[in-house]
Amino acid sequence: MTERRREAIPATHAAQVGPPPVLLLKGEAKSAKFARDFVRQYVKHNFPDASEDHVETVVLVACELVTNSIRYGTRPGDSLRIELDTDDTRTRVEVHDPVRRRPHPRPASDRRDRGRGLIILDALCPGSWGVRDRPFGKFVWAEVKAS
Repeated sequence: MTERRREAIPATHAAQVGPPPVLLLKGEAKSAKFARDFVRQYVKHNFPDASEDHVETVVLVACELVTNSIRYGTRPGDSLRIELDTDDTRTRVEVHDPVRRRPHPRPASDRRDRGRGLIILDALCPGSWGVRDRPFGKFVWAEVKAS
């Protein structure tokens, strides 16, 4: 008779603790709220010593990137993906979408209520954001330094 020992069977997956680093979203306006909630929860869990200012700055950056992706990087029925990574020095936000068209800054204007996303990004993440192509689209990334 063969006896099987439970402890001899290796575990292939460790149990995940806390929120995952990736969230898939529909390319629609209400997804911005889901992104804000997800980012706040992720950062607070994975960087518990983060200042409230840092958390809210990351939330604002993520919301701007998601909103831009919804407006300019998706078509009806498309989805987008937000990926996060944080440590005690910075939090990185990436938003992936299926459209290759890259964001470009628009001239400042008091007549438009849109077109300020990249200006906000420059102010919050000076020199710490960019765009990269991926096989099916692009991703826009930004890093918020810990305060």
